[in-house]
Amino acid sequence: MSRNLATSLGAAVLAAAALLAAGTAAAQYTGPGARATLTSVQAVLDKPVDDQPVRLQGRLVRQLSSDKFLFSDGQADIRVEIKPRLLAAQPVSETTRVEIAGEVDRHRRQGAEIEVDALRVLN
Repeated sequence: MSRNLATSLGAAVLAAAALLAAGTAAAQYTGPGARATLTSVQAVLDKPVDDQPVRLQGRLVRQLSSDKFLFSDGQADIRVEIKPRLLAAQPVSETTRVEIAGEVDRHRRQGAEIEVDALRVLN
């Protein structure tokens, strides 16, 4: 097998694996006992439940540390934790509209925050 063909096949396999991973990451159980996905920051703040799924649209208005940001949906703000690999694919600023998906992470002293599993740029 030529070196170029091997490189092309390797790239194709990686691309296919990424697509499969993205598809399975979006899957969510919706049967009996499933938790509703929260869609507003205020709903999270009103009754934070550990591991509650969330899907929010808004902006990252400020970076607080290397992986912590202040997220706003236009009505309320909440701290979010975003792994650097989720931001590496595209530039995101305080004016960029994004959709984040993840879970609520409750802290006794710091209150609730969102642990982000997926980030998608909307504009």
